[in-house]
Amino acid sequence: MTVPYLPPIQHFTTDNGLSVAYRHAAGSAPTIVFLPGYMSDMEGGKAVAVMADAMARGQACLLLDYSGCGNSGGDFADGTLSRWRDEVVALIAHVGAGLADVPVVLAGSSMGGWLMLLVAEKLVAMAGPDAVRALVGIAPAPDFVAWGYSDEQKATLEGGEIWLEDNSYGPEPTPYHPAFYRDAQTHLRLDTGIGLSCPVRILQGQRDPDVPWQTALRLAEALVADDVCIHLIKDGDHRLSRDADIALLLSTVREVSA
Repeated sequence: MTVPYLPPIQHFTTDNGLSVAYRHAAGSAPTIVFLPGYMSDMEGGKAVAVMADAMARGQACLLLDYSGCGNSGGDFADGTLSRWRDEVVALIAHVGAGLADVPVVLAGSSMGGWLMLLVAEKLVAMAGPDAVRALVGIAPAPDFVAWGYSDEQKATLEGGEIWLEDNSYGPEPTPYHPAFYRDAQTHLRLDTGIGLSCPVRILQGQRDPDVPWQTALRLAEALVADDVCIHLIKDGDHRLSRDADIALLLSTVREVSA
């Protein structure tokens, strides 16, 4: 997808030598950071819409491709939540955000909704609670290796083998790798509690075949934050990419960014 009106793609080299692709639009704080889902990238419709809307309002925005995805370097098979979390945190610092006086609004889609929790935890630990203004989850999928994997899939991954799953969104099967699965076990949050107190907004379709809508309720319960709102879209699917869904996402991001 070519988007000529967005900032050009740049590359940031991480401490482990990987080249992470990103687009950054300078502007007023807070900086909006969009975190795509599993095997997704910054060229998706929601990410592009969020940045275009931020730029129209003069607000800073950051899009990125995790290592092994999109225009970034690295092998997807080596990707883990820990690695991608650290990449995002380093990139946020690189563009001068994630500080008490330059906070971020983290918007995460699907797996990106799990990752936004981990990124927020690390930013708060590094710079204090004011470093994160708000979180916006779009069909967030925290702990999906626990509730979203079959016993056969778990056994395959625990045995060190790749699991290939039919892909509803493309012709090629979706690979799940042992390294991701092992690392994800260390980041389960729904049953242990999430010590984030910033405002949280969750957009969730009730016809989502991938993330049960009840997961949004579990996430709200796990958060210590009181300012948590869930918007259930009765006919919404997993992607939430229809015009009305995008409009709701943009209005939500504007609300928590004000």
